[in-house]
Amino acid sequence: MSRRARWTLAIVSVALFMTTLDNLVVSTALPSIRKSLGASIESLEWTVNAYTLSFCVLLLTGAALGDRFGRRRMFLIGIAAFTISSAAAALAPTTDALVAARALQGAGAALVLPLTLTLLSQAVDASQRGLALGIWSGVSGLGVALGPLVGGAVVNGFSWEYIFWLNVPIGLALIPLAARRLDESYGPDHQLDLPGLALAGLGLLGIVYGIVRGQALGWTSPTILASLATGALLLAAFVRWELRAPAPMLPMRLFRSRALTATHGVSLAMFFGAFGSIFLLAQFFQTAQGYSPLEAGLRTLPWTAMPIFVAPIAGVLSDRIGSRPLMATGLALQSIAIGWLAIVSAPTVAYSSLVVPFVLAGAGMALVFAPAANAVLGAVRPDEAGKASGATNAIRELGGVLGVAVLASVFTANGSYATPATFTAGLTAALPVGAAVLAVGAVVALFVPAKRRREFAQVAVADAAAA
Repeated sequence: MSRRARWTLAIVSVALFMTTLDNLVVSTALPSIRKSLGASIESLEWTVNAYTLSFCVLLLTGAALGDRFGRRRMFLIGIAAFTISSAAAALAPTTDALVAARALQGAGAALVLPLTLTLLSQAVDASQRGLALGIWSGVSGLGVALGPLVGGAVVNGFSWEYIFWLNVPIGLALIPLAARRLDESYGPDHQLDLPGLALAGLGLLGIVYGIVRGQALGWTSPTILASLATGALLLAAFVRWELRAPAPMLPMRLFRSRALTATHGVSLAMFFGAFGSIFLLAQFFQTAQGYSPLEAGLRTLPWTAMPIFVAPIAGVLSDRIGSRPLMATGLALQSIAIGWLAIVSAPTVAYSSLVVPFVLAGAGMALVFAPAANAVLGAVRPDEAGKASGATNAIRELGGVLGVAVLASVFTANGSYATPATFTAGLTAALPVGAAVLAVGAVVALFVPAKRRREFAQVAVADAAAA
């Protein structure tokens, strides 16, 4: 791997670490935030989903802005926005202020995340892409693994506000380094697709807002029905516009690729099942079993630490055997693990009974991350990597919003925070929903073309581009 590629891999991995660490750091701190600010489960849901909402809505915009105005430039702007908003979250005096800061964090992350994949794919030779993506995914796994532990340690030793200060020194160190070491690059489109940006952003906003607010307002309320219907109509208008736009932000012909479309389904299912379950399980040890935040973070390590070890191996294997068997196996393992946890979870359950399903769930997540990224990049031309990764990340985050909203709704219908028993009742009712969606994702993964067919398609695309 060249020196330039190593620097790019290091910088984008640190940026990815910063954003992934923030997700589960907040999940571990939810009980402390609830007690400190008197937050309801709806407010806690917004603390998670305000970030995810703006992230999901703006992901396609982030990729398109990077193609138009420069990927390094927009990457730096995203890191700066994320760093500033992290400080604002740390200083938030109320739940409303915290939710607003989290929304700005999501906007910054929407610029950073898709561009990490684009910058990496351009800097690394195709023959080493699987290795690079494995390392990239392993670093992401490190952020996931350290999130509950670091969050628990910080909340236990200081207070929940300090979990957001963690991002500030990382961001301040990363900005000058990225400005010096990353090469500037642009996408093939010199014209910004403003109608596409507006239709996609507002359409996703309508869908996601309806999902997040559905439990509070009622799924048949006029506000929710109008939000969902308007979002769906705007997304349909977005598809129609992209089919005839002179410079589309998301060419619809990309979805003719079975590999790309099936991988999108895999990503949606995984983030629905995994992150919807984590939202509740991260609170289980504290709310139902009375452990401190640090003790709770330590107990999640068998789950969250597995991607550190498995993701790099999965990245290398995806080059050799293809993404399909790895993704199908990974989702099946997660489905089994979440179903297992639903069966054994109880206020008095011994921790030893949870270790094996935690390990299975973590290994399953790691088997999906790098192979899914490799499948997406292998299905499109290099100059379309930003658009494809932006679409994939938007779909993943939509899956996460769906998972948190739906599983929180099932939890609320069957349990509460009142006692350990009622919390566990809600948890064990919600987890089977996540397990079922993960099982569907395992089936969808079987529709990803086998390695030989995908390699043939890549050669055909490269030949057509050269011609």
